[in-house]
Amino acid sequence: MILTILLLVFSSLLSLVFVYLAVTEKNLLKAIGFSAGQSIAYSIILHVFAATDIVLTYIAVSVGIYSAVLVYVISKTEKYEV
Repeated sequence: MILTILLLVFSSLLSLVFVYLAVTEKNLLKAIGFSAGQSIAYSIILHVFAATDIVLTYIAVSVGIYSAVLVYVISKTEKYEV
């Protein structure tokens, strides 16, 4: 029980750090990496809540497809935010 709560708290704090880094980053490719890290932290939280079907879908969409689409869009624009 204690280990579960500690894992939830750690994942929540880790996701907060990744969100802050993604929002403040000027390099858009690094921001996508931080966004993927935040998605992985959310996946850990969902896994602790025993929502495995949601976790599988969330990982495929948020880490895989979402990141790939954003990298493609950024390749068509500039790498750095003005």
